[in-house]
Order: sequence, then structure tokens, then C-alpha cells
Amino acid sequence: MSVETKALLSSAAALLDQAGVSSSQVDAELLLAHACGLERSQLVSVSEITADQEFDFNALVARRANRVPLQHLTGFAYFRHLALAVGPGVFVPRPETELLVEAAIAHLKNIPAPRNVVDLCSGSGAIALSIALEVPGTIVLAVELSEDAVKWLAHNVVDHAAQLEAVGSHVFIHHGNAGDRTLLADMVGQLDAVVTNPPYIPQDMIPRDPEARDHDPAMALFSGEDGLDVAREVALVGADLLHPGGFFGMEHADVQGESVPALLNSMLGIWQEVKDNQDYNQLPRFTTAVRTTKPSVGR
Repeated sequence: MSVETKALLSSAAALLDQAGVSSSQVDAELLLAHACGLERSQLVSVSEITADQEFDFNALVARRANRVPLQHLTGFAYFRHLALAVGPGVFVPRPETELLVEAAIAHLKNIPAPRNVVDLCSGSGAIALSIALEVPGTIVLAVELSEDAVKWLAHNVVDHAAQLEAVGSHVFIHHGNAGDRTLLADMVGQLDAVVTNPPYIPQDMIPRDPEARDHDPAMALFSGEDGLDVAREVALVGADLLHPGGFFGMEHADVQGESVPALLNSMLGIWQEVKDNQDYNQLPRFTTAVRTTKPSVGR
């Protein structure tokens, strides 16, 4: 990398740092790589950049300094082994959700194919595609209500069609309300796993990060007075859909590490092995449970 390129990156990182971007150096490098049509790892071999590339880079840095999400600028979010197309109208997947997916995959790998899974509130398809691709022979039903998000979801399923075919898995999109207990009524008692990252922010709580507050769709963030309105609905849907011994996993806010397990435990006789789990930062992040043999909760 040339001295001029290093100076350009250093200046950009300083600007992003002043704007409150915590990963300023990494973001600057990713934006420069994007402007040059390269992978970040290829920057070390860049001796010079064109005037057009420098102009594009500076424009991207200015937008990132205004806290436009990095993923909206590059067009991709990286999640486990995936590069997912994202942009306005869809929730940008976070690394914390990877551990929820990992827990679901660990359960599913002990089950012979074919496996049947539902991803409720699917968004970009991060959970659905990760499970389908990492557990061969799995059928995932991806349920999403937002019309904008469904477009991104469909885009990502098409983008990964060849990989899905190679491992014998399928992702089918259902455009509808994840909390609607009639949406998948033909699948009652047949699912091996239900996984969900629902909206869980209390209605009056404003997200700290401008990236989430100003750019993630409100539908994907807010869920009633205590943030658990959708959680209550998908817990009922999960209880309907899972067969005895089926896996349930739901992400939640770091302040809901007691309230979400309490919600599942309040559904007497429905869930067992209810456990809360921490994220990479050792904060409460998702609750897992196993469906008991008790019949489905009353409709």
C-alpha cells in the first residue's frame, strides 16, 4: 500500500472516529476496498487509486460519518459464512444473532434429514439461509411481514440458490405475520425447530446507535410497551408448530434475560429446558427451550 493510500485511510479513519464510529479503521478500509472494487485483504497490494475512486471513497466516508450504516453503503452484511444483500427497508443482521443460529444448528445436526424449520421475522434471511446451508437436507420456511424486507429476502434466497441445491436444502418464503397462528396451520406439530429474531425494543425506548435509530425499519425494532408483544405471539406459534422435543430459540434485548424465560415458563407444561444464553459481549441475548409432549396450547 502506498504512502498516499495509507494517508487517505488514516484521514478517513480519523473523520469516522470523530463522528463516533467505533470501528473507524475497519470501516475506512472496507469503504476504500468497495470504492476500488476489491476485497479488504487486497488493499495491501494497492499502489495507487484513481481520482474517481478517491472521489467515490470520500463520498462514502462522508455518508458513513453521518452514520449511514456501513452495510447500506457497501450493499452487503456479513453473517456467519454469508454475504447478504441489504439496504433501506430491511434490518441489518448483527453478529450477536450468530450464536442463536449456532444453538439451532447444534440441535438440528442430531436429527436425520429431512429437517423442517421455521424462521419467524426472517428479514434479510440471515437465520434461514445459515441454517439451510450449514445443515444439509433442511427445509426452512422464512416468514416475513414487511414488503420491503421480503424483497431483500427473496434476493438473498435467489443469490444462494446454487449453494442451497448443492446441499439439498430449500428456503421457502411466506409473506405474512409471524404471529398469525393460522399462517402455517398445515404444519402444526411437524417442525424440528422454530427460530426467531423478532422486534423487541419497548415502544418508548429510542435506540442508542444512529444506524439503528435512523435506518433500521421501525417494524423490525419496536414491539409494544415492554418490547415483548411479538415475542408473546411467536412463542404461541412456536408451541403450535413444534413436535415434542422440537427446538425453540428467540433473540431478545440484553435487558430481557429474565422476562423472556419467564414468558416461556408461564406457558405451563409447554416448554422445558428453558435457558437464557449470552452473546459475544457476555450479555443476555437469546432464550432457548424444548417443546414438551403436552398438546398445543388452545386456540
